[in-house]
Amino acid sequence: MAKSSSPSPNAPTGAAEEPPAAAAAELAQALRAQLAAVTGGLAPDVYVNAWWDWYLNLAKEPPKQVELLQDALAKAADTWSFALQAASGKPLPPAADDARYGSAAWAQWPFNIYARGYRNYVDWWQKALSSVPGVAPATERTLDFVGRNALEAISPSNYLATNPELLATTRAEAGRNLVRGFQNWLDDVERTLEAKGPSGSDRFVVGRDVAATPGKVVLRNDLIELIQYAPATERVFAEPVLIVPAWIMKYYILDLSAGNSLVRYLVSQGHTVFMVSWRNPDAGDRGLGMDDYLRLGVRAALDAVSSIVPERRIHAVGYCIGGTLLSIAAAALAAQGDERLGTMTLLAAQMDFSEPGELSVFISPSQLAMLEAVMQRTGVLKSEQMAAAFTLLRSRDLLWTPAVDSYLRGTRESPNDLMAWNADGTRMPCRMHTEYLRGLYLDNALARGEFRAEGRRVHLAAIQLPMFVVGTETDHVAPWRSVYKARGLTRSSDYTFLLTSGGHNAGIVSGPVHPRRRHRVRTWSDAERTLPPQEWLQSTEPHAGSWWPVWQQWLTQHSTPQPVAPPPLGRAAAGYAPIGDAPGRYVLQR
Repeated sequence: MAKSSSPSPNAPTGAAEEPPAAAAAELAQALRAQLAAVTGGLAPDVYVNAWWDWYLNLAKEPPKQVELLQDALAKAADTWSFALQAASGKPLPPAADDARYGSAAWAQWPFNIYARGYRNYVDWWQKALSSVPGVAPATERTLDFVGRNALEAISPSNYLATNPELLATTRAEAGRNLVRGFQNWLDDVERTLEAKGPSGSDRFVVGRDVAATPGKVVLRNDLIELIQYAPATERVFAEPVLIVPAWIMKYYILDLSAGNSLVRYLVSQGHTVFMVSWRNPDAGDRGLGMDDYLRLGVRAALDAVSSIVPERRIHAVGYCIGGTLLSIAAAALAAQGDERLGTMTLLAAQMDFSEPGELSVFISPSQLAMLEAVMQRTGVLKSEQMAAAFTLLRSRDLLWTPAVDSYLRGTRESPNDLMAWNADGTRMPCRMHTEYLRGLYLDNALARGEFRAEGRRVHLAAIQLPMFVVGTETDHVAPWRSVYKARGLTRSSDYTFLLTSGGHNAGIVSGPVHPRRRHRVRTWSDAERTLPPQEWLQSTEPHAGSWWPVWQQWLTQHSTPQPVAPPPLGRAAAGYAPIGDAPGRYVLQR
């Protein structure tokens, strides 16, 4: 197992601590770890301080207090007026702007009163928690997160007694839906205890239904396997494509079932494709850091690809934090005069973390100290902890709606390949994740030119490659306006930015043909001109369809026009003989 032998330049330092100080720090860390077991890993002081900040600022703003009081009275009057009208028995829709209460059943008494009162309550709290003079933006984001989750929990649509659609279903089925729901609940409890995936996810077998594009593993080290995919055409583009996915996910999000596989699509278009498959770390890998991910990950993969397909520049592709790592590697290679990269494509990947979006509610010194305490005990950040955080960011869609459908309606949503992949989580080593969160998210050191990799500062301005950058409209992991900032940090004179509809995963996994997708795209042919993101959005026309063909055409334009014979699968003479079939071993690790 690869272990770091020296502290990373981005790791927290404290080697000069006296023994009493070290003992105190160790005790504080142990106490935080114990507290995390109670709070689910959330730092309670962050939320207490946010409420206190809101209260103190509201207390010194009598005009705001009066405004909220008047609004509360107006909403109470509206609820009572609506209730009196609804009591007549005439159907009265309660909330035109909320799809949960749009059916005819919700227009009947008393359910329309429940929904109307709830909507007024939600509207008042949302107003109360926002726009209070003096409240810090970070506090507003934290309060919005807490308030939204609390308000979602009390929605009348979540409970049998206050949901007319659930009551109608229960009457029609004589309660059989509740029996099925209880069976579903027991099944979910059993699966949780046995660490199994959600119901139905076992329909998608890795290597058979997903991650099924033929190929060979041509490199295996302590951190990655490198997969080279078999050609699907008689002639191929001369330049290979190397994909670096995020290590917080299994690589096969880019090789799902045939119609959703980006890998299969690229191969079918005549590209030679290599894929990094990250090893799923365990507690023994706690010392792996960002430098290890650069050395054993990107650099090792580049060495292999350039040996198997020699004298050809490489189309490098990075997804999510894999794109961030690729950006660091590209800048370091450029500074060293290494010209093996021909182009760089970033998919929903950030370089500037000053606006991390909704994830910012989990990024603070106190929250990171809590997370580090947990990881120091376990050695890794477990995938369940990451999944819980993302669920809270979308509690209506990811928590309450599935729970109501499964346990009260007694129905199970038929899983698809993306859902099955989402349940196949990975872990992250303690040291690497600490360096990543503190150095990139908290300190924004990469965008500021202060991040150090392999002992040297990383300057993104050294990147002058042709670039193709993709953002997704509803991305809550890497907001597109944050992804867009790569334009101002690099010096590419051949730069394309594309914005596609969809979110962080579904927007990228678009398929070559997608009737519900749209995209906007613009190319700059110099290193200086740009537009503010909102101006770019307003001035760039949308086009119907998937972004995949647009990108593939761009790859074609940046490849040698004359096709060549496919390279061999691996190259034994260079030390990269095939050692097994795709998808390899690492993707199967639990």
